[in-house]
Amino acid sequence: MKYLLLFVALLVFRIELQAQKKSRTPTPQNSEVKSAGQTPLDTTLKALKWRNIGPFRGGRSVTSSGVIGDPLTYYMGTTGGGLWKTSDAGVSWANISDRYFKTSSVGAVAVAESDPNVLYVGMG
Repeated sequence: MKYLLLFVALLVFRIELQAQKKSRTPTPQNSEVKSAGQTPLDTTLKALKWRNIGPFRGGRSVTSSGVIGDPLTYYMGTTGGGLWKTSDAGVSWANISDRYFKTSSVGAVAVAESDPNVLYVGMG
């Protein structure tokens, strides 16, 4: 669970950085924000723009797992698209199950603590 939270935090941080880079309008100072009745979080969220970062054909995500000691590598199981891997904290995803599984619905995924190259995948 802590790896899923870390994964989400990294994605939000990356999106926030992208939004800040693209923003050309100056952000109001804290005193200006408080006088307008908005919180700094409201101002920050207005600068964000939603975008799909993929995987584009993976289906609905059911499960995810990270690799201990590697904060950039995660695995995601989907309902109709198999098992996906990212090595760059979610910027890009690759399907790693197409040649191996007879079914595409992944219900659980875990990475062995003793060897990050060993994955346990539950189907269904």
